Amino acid sequence: MTATAKEDSDRDTETTPWRSTLLVMCVAQLFSIVGFAFVLPFIPFYIREIGVTDEKLVPVWSGILLAASSLTMTIFAPIWGFLSDRFGRKVMVERAMFAGAFITMAMGMIDNVYQLLVLRLISGAFTGTISASISLVSSVLPGTRMGLGLGLMQVAVFLGMSVGPWIGGMIADIIGYRLTFIAGGVILLVGGLLVLIGAKEKFIRPSAESLKQGGSMKTLFAMPGFISLLVVFFIFHFSINIAIPILPLFIEEVGHLKTRVASTTGLLLAVSGATACISAAAIGYLSDRKGHKKVLVVNLFITSLMWIAHALSRNISQLLVVRILFGFAAGGNLPTMNALVGKLTPRESYGKAYGLMASMTSLGMTLGPLFGGIMASYAGLRWPFVIVSFLLSFIMIPIILRLKVQ
Repeated sequence: MTATAKEDSDRDTETTPWRSTLLVMCVAQLFSIVGFAFVLPFIPFYIREIGVTDEKLVPVWSGILLAASSLTMTIFAPIWGFLSDRFGRKVMVERAMFAGAFITMAMGMIDNVYQLLVLRLISGAFTGTISASISLVSSVLPGTRMGLGLGLMQVAVFLGMSVGPWIGGMIADIIGYRLTFIAGGVILLVGGLLVLIGAKEKFIRPSAESLKQGGSMKTLFAMPGFISLLVVFFIFHFSINIAIPILPLFIEEVGHLKTRVASTTGLLLAVSGATACISAAAIGYLSDRKGHKKVLVVNLFITSLMWIAHALSRNISQLLVVRILFGFAAGGNLPTMNALVGKLTPRESYGKAYGLMASMTSLGMTLGPLFGGIMASYAGLRWPFVIVSFLLSFIMIPIILRLKVQ
C-alpha cells in the first residue's frame, strides 16, 4: 500500500463509528478473558483430581495441556486470518468466543487427563479471541489512535486476567473445579453475544485484483522488518510461557501453602493484571507520541529484570511486591508490539498479518510451557524465571536492528 493510500484509508476510518465498536470490543474481550482465566489458578490441581498422582508428572502435564491448545492454534490462526480478510473480522471473533464457551464447559465434564488434552487441542483450533479481536479493532481504528486503541484492548485483557483468576480461584475453593469450568464457559458465551449485537464492521470484500497486488503472504514477508516481528512475537511468548505452567506450583512452594492455594494464586495473578491495566493504556498513549519501537525496548528491559526478581523471592509478601511491579513493567509490551504490526502492514492484510503473529504467539505458547514444565521437573521451580529474563533481553536485538517503523 502506498503512503497516499494509507492516509486515505486512515481518513475513511476516522469517519466510521469506531469509538462504539472499540467500547463494545473492550467489554467483550474482558468477558472472554475472564471466562478463559477462570480456570488458570487450578489447572495443576485439577490434573491431580482427575487422576495424575505422581507429583513429578503434574508440572509436565501442566505444560503439555497449556501447549496443546497453542499447538493447534499455531496451525489454524493463519487460516482464520486469511478467511477474515475475505469474509470479515467480526464473524471470526464470534466463532472464537462461541467455540470457547462450549469447549470450556465441556472441560468440566471429563473423566481423565487424556480427555482434557483432546479438548485443549480442539480449543486451540477453534478459539483465539485475542488475535481475532485485535484484527477487528485495528481495521476500524484510525492510524493515529492505534497505540491508544490497542492499549485499551490490552487493558481489557489484563483486567480479565486479574479478575478471572481471582474470582475463579475463590469459586473453585468453594464449589469445586468442575463447576468453575462451566461458569467460565457461560461468561464466554455472554462475550460472544455482546459482539454479535454491538460490534459494527463496515467490511467490503476486496477484489481479487486488490488481494493479488497487496494482500498476498509473499507481499507481507517481503516487507522490511515483518519477519523480524514474527521472530519477536515467537520469542516473547515462548519466554513468558516458560513460567506459566509452574507459577501456581512456585507460589505453593514459596508460600509453604497447604490450603487456599488456588485463591492465593488467583490473587497474585490479579494484582499484576491490575497494575498492567493501568500501564497498558498509558503506555499505548505514550507510544503514539514517543514511538512504539522506543517504548517497547524500554518495557522489555524492565520486564526482564522483574522476572529475575521472581526467582529471588522467598515468601508471599516479596512475591506480591514483585507481581505488582511486574504488571507495571509488562503492561505496555503487547499494545506496542501489535501497534507496530498495524503501522507496518496494509489495512486489507490485517487478518493475515495478525493471524501470522498469532501463529508465532501460539508456537511460543506451545514450546514455552513444555520447556518450562520439563525444566522445573529436573532443575527446580526457580531456574525457568532466569531463562525468561535472558530471552526477553535477547529479543531487543531484532527490534533495534531490523524494525524501521517507529
